[in-house]
Amino acid sequence: MKNDEVTSSMAWRPMQESDLSAVVAIAGLVHPDYPESPEVFAERLRLFEQGCWIAVGHDDGARGHARGYAIMHPAVLGQPPALNSLLHRLPVHADCLYLHDVALTEAARQSGLGGALVELIRQQALSSGYSHAALIAVNDSAAYWQRRGFSPYGNADAALAKKIASYDGNACYLVLKIDR
Repeated sequence: MKNDEVTSSMAWRPMQESDLSAVVAIAGLVHPDYPESPEVFAERLRLFEQGCWIAVGHDDGARGHARGYAIMHPAVLGQPPALNSLLHRLPVHADCLYLHDVALTEAARQSGLGGALVELIRQQALSSGYSHAALIAVNDSAAYWQRRGFSPYGNADAALAKKIASYDGNACYLVLKIDR
């Protein structure tokens, strides 16, 4: 099957509260080494609904079966939230869009959803007025994100280094410059 055929059968749609049980299940399957409580996912959806997405297969019915998710929210560049922590509110002085988490099941990988997600990130950052997006790459995914325009953050301080190290030894904080 050609890649464009696979891509056409998968898409991102806005997350709904009814999707949260699927998000928790996918997170446990895809990111067992980075556990987060269901409350973290629910809070991100409540605080920044427009940054929460579900990957679905078009052939799975009207709503589509969840094949993955992506959660992003406003943040301060160089100051990502700690893993499994509640925000309570969005930062007043947010200056970037932070990709908190993305997880795709095996069925959704190699479908083009990653490239589509980068476009969603760009669009959301632009519409929110941010000139940067950021993420912490785990599971040796830094090269993947760098191929899509992200680059290592050059202003890391001790606090950021400590947060990154709490993920794993290969985690990397990456930033994407959003061109207007």
